[in-house]
Amino acid sequence: MKHPINITGTGIVAPIGDNTSTCFHSLVQGKTGIGRIMHLDTVHREVFPVGEVKHSNASLLSLAGIDERSGKFYTRATLMTLIAVKEAIAEAGLTDVELRDCALVSATSVGGMDKTEHCYRNPDYTSLDYVYTHPCGDTADSICALLGIQGYRTTLSTACSSGANALMHAALLIRNGIADRVIAGGVDPLCRFTLNGFNSLMILDKEHCRPFDSSRNGLNLGEGAGFLVLESDRSVKSRGAKVLCRLSGFSNTNDAYHQTASSPNGEGAYLAMTQALESAGLEPGQIGYINVHGTGTQNNDLSEGIAIRRVFGEKVPPFSSTKSLTGHALGAAAALEAVFSVLALTNDTLLPQIGFNAPIEETGLIPVTGATKTGLSHVLSNSFGFGGNNSTLIFSKQDGTLL
Repeated sequence: MKHPINITGTGIVAPIGDNTSTCFHSLVQGKTGIGRIMHLDTVHREVFPVGEVKHSNASLLSLAGIDERSGKFYTRATLMTLIAVKEAIAEAGLTDVELRDCALVSATSVGGMDKTEHCYRNPDYTSLDYVYTHPCGDTADSICALLGIQGYRTTLSTACSSGANALMHAALLIRNGIADRVIAGGVDPLCRFTLNGFNSLMILDKEHCRPFDSSRNGLNLGEGAGFLVLESDRSVKSRGAKVLCRLSGFSNTNDAYHQTASSPNGEGAYLAMTQALESAGLEPGQIGYINVHGTGTQNNDLSEGIAIRRVFGEKVPPFSSTKSLTGHALGAAAALEAVFSVLALTNDTLLPQIGFNAPIEETGLIPVTGATKTGLSHVLSNSFGFGGNNSTLIFSKQDGTLL
């Protein structure tokens, strides 16, 4: 590994669970979080299934430990982020003093758009406090204020690869000596804007999505927040922190092909994977599991499958798309799946997907459809977004074991 970054904490709120423990249980059980729209006010409520976090905003306030009166100005994105970040901090064992000097890198595609839509429809929302929730960086600002984080903070948005790029940005902050500890991840809430937008592209499935299946017919949207604590060796040693695993390799590339479609030969995805492997000092055969981007659209799955074949040939590692259980959480997807990848690695478990029946003819790739215990040393996670944004992360144990 070339300058790996330590991961000491993970936190998540997703359609399949409110924390890492319940999410892992749902993953291994193949328990889907995709279903009828319950909390989003939309004319499509009975049309498109989604992966919705199973809480109203009022319920999220309670989970986040915020009273209803002071919490009325917080967006759904901020509330989900706070829940996930608190869990990651607790697992990492960060004290208030250590937390103060942390950096925060948050990623999203629509930020607090849910609150913006409420303000647009409700003329009584006139307070400036509501206005402050509109900028994309509101979530990062709010989390820092709530938790007393005084270090570097920023918000990234690169479509569906946003969460992965947040983790890369965090790793570079550590490698370049700008920060010793960084909390990084992504969040996105379901909102009318994304639901209507993806419907206009005609890539939403009216049934449960079927990634990498020959009958795939589109994606299901999702939501959630996933955050990880990344630390330098110096920070880990000074705190005596337990290391879960390491971010050993990463890369982002661009197809420069189309606004919303992946290149037919998977060029950008191929380069992201090969460059990530190079940065980790690994050969393709050392990867034990791939958490694929796998949205369930015709173009995306075929393009990614071709790229995987180009990298791994006939010896493709076990892979699966956890979006079959969570839906596609857009700017949060890569962060959710980074947490899932860490859970797979630390529990030596291949995560399954559901809804698969027959492989895509052009690639013949067959995903994992049942949770399987196995020894894992390295896990690769792909995330590809609109505009040709491609990102690959590799998580590793140290010499095959935890530090």
